Amino acid sequence: MLSLLSRARKSMGRIAVAVTTLALAACQPTAPSRGPSIDTSVPVPVALLVPAGSGQASDELLARSLQNAARLAISDLGSIKIDLRVYNTAGQAGQAQSMAIKAIDEGAKIILGPVFAQEANAAGVAAASRGVNVLAFSNNPDIAGGNVFILGPTFQNTAARLASYAVRQGKSRIMIVHDQNQAGLIGRTAIEQGVARSGGSVVAVGSYEFSQNGVVQAAPKIAAAAKANNAQALFLTADTAGALPLVSQLLADSGMGPAATQFIGLTRWDIPAATLALPGVQGGWFALPDPNLYQQFQSRYQAAFGEAPHPISGLAYDGIAAIGALVKQGKSNALTGSALTNGAGFVGVNGVFRLRADGLNDRGLAIAQIRNNQVVVIDPAPRSFGGAGF
Repeated sequence: MLSLLSRARKSMGRIAVAVTTLALAACQPTAPSRGPSIDTSVPVPVALLVPAGSGQASDELLARSLQNAARLAISDLGSIKIDLRVYNTAGQAGQAQSMAIKAIDEGAKIILGPVFAQEANAAGVAAASRGVNVLAFSNNPDIAGGNVFILGPTFQNTAARLASYAVRQGKSRIMIVHDQNQAGLIGRTAIEQGVARSGGSVVAVGSYEFSQNGVVQAAPKIAAAAKANNAQALFLTADTAGALPLVSQLLADSGMGPAATQFIGLTRWDIPAATLALPGVQGGWFALPDPNLYQQFQSRYQAAFGEAPHPISGLAYDGIAAIGALVKQGKSNALTGSALTNGAGFVGVNGVFRLRADGLNDRGLAIAQIRNNQVVVIDPAPRSFGGAGF
């Protein structure tokens, strides 16, 4: 699964890579995070922007899954009524902007979605002047802020959780290993910040050109730097679709690995499931949403719709859960920025989460380790804010 949702892809040798492009609209949404007044005694109009209409089967599947998850969440709200209105963006920024304007003209009080960073940014710009907030499915921090809140798990949140756990386990001397691309640089910054906040030290930084040959050439140098700086952990930004299979194996072959140096992954090492069989990731740590809650969602979704949910469809459920919890309070200002960013947060299928004033989010994540090709949770996800894990 892509670390940052994007459409740009290119292949390099035998490494199947996914490259993120963060070329966003020049105008970022900067309007204050206010929101329209609502009448909670009647169904609240909510616009759901999905990428249907692009002609790509993957977008149609994602659109259907997001819509199904949103409707499943609505069914769980009981007496709270949501008037869900679905708009197709074709995954394009221009159409997302048009659909956002149309949705607001037709009475939408909040926008849920869209998915891709460029279209979420465009929708946010369109909605800003109308005082409507956007809960986007993106995890790209560059579009967050003003009236745009991102629901996707962020590198910052993941890095902070993993770094905190590593320091508590005595792995405070950390070396960062990152791809030489935009996603890798964003990941590096997130790890640096997370380690600093956790009281650890970044003792070295290694990187590699985003190609098969680049990884092969860099791996021995990275291993040597880790040993020279007595690194207790290597924090990798690579994902399965990119360099992870090769870089983890080459570093393990160079004497790295859990017996000597703990591997930590910034991305999900359980998606796809085949990743769990990679020799280089055995013993590695990574973060994931509360697996028990998500498995319950998967089972319910499968029973209701006869197919497995898309991996990010739970974000649509979470968005509706947050909106429903606020509407339940019966206040006309339930969908303003101040209401959306209440410190107690919300509970969704991915666990507890809260929206921040800067448009980013905090999510309760579990720490898992890969043992014998299996995921083993070694530190459970927190069930509330303020406790262990935050």
